Amino acid sequence: MSILDRFSLKNQKALVTGGGSGIGKGLALALAEVGADVAVADINLPSAEKTAEDLTKLGVASFAIEVDVADASQVQNMVKRVVDRWSRLDVAINSAGIGIHIPAEELTEELWDQMLNVNLKGIFLCNTEEAQIMLAQGAGSIINIASMSGRIANRPQLHAHYNASKAGVVQYSRSCAAEWANRGVRVNTISPGHMMTPMTAMVPPEWVSTWVSNTPMARVGTPEDLMGAAIYLASAASEYVTGHDLIVDGGYTLW
Repeated sequence: MSILDRFSLKNQKALVTGGGSGIGKGLALALAEVGADVAVADINLPSAEKTAEDLTKLGVASFAIEVDVADASQVQNMVKRVVDRWSRLDVAINSAGIGIHIPAEELTEELWDQMLNVNLKGIFLCNTEEAQIMLAQGAGSIINIASMSGRIANRPQLHAHYNASKAGVVQYSRSCAAEWANRGVRVNTISPGHMMTPMTAMVPPEWVSTWVSNTPMARVGTPEDLMGAAIYLASAASEYVTGHDLIVDGGYTLW
């Protein structure tokens, strides 16, 4: 197999959560561009449907699923719909997440639970259902979207609960990787740096200036900056890689 062939996902079946916008949409497009059929799941069904429509224009099969990743029954139904349609699941990218800015001393139990339910419990629920299929197949790649915030305390934004949720994603993923490695299922994480997405588009301009000034590459990222990392981890190009956290941050965590 040539090196280019190793990056191909032709005829593979993929699932992307949070695929209606931002990072998830960008990664769904990347999967389609290298040949994968992609199920697009999002809590916002019209957004997921728009992404799926865009993917079919690339010549692959795609359909939309409405899902709240913090709801176990909805996650079970999501994976069931993929397997019912395609009989297998080769790649899963779990990108659904939220971000809320608040000083740590003002955090309420409700806000803490909201963040952890989506960002960490959602990863747990998705991985559990996806892995059941992949372990039965004896093969599969799961990519969980974490954040450099799982390694550092960001500034100037204050979101201790977000940082904690993303650190949990990394360690949970590493643990699953260790358990499933000899059964054919790889689990890795991508930790983006500051990205311009719909979730960050409304932040104060001075925050963006701070992000840029603290990034060695002197810019914020875009979902396109994550595409290569995702295809690498999804494909046979990384078949000996599991439990890795791939940081894509323009050098932010170097300083």
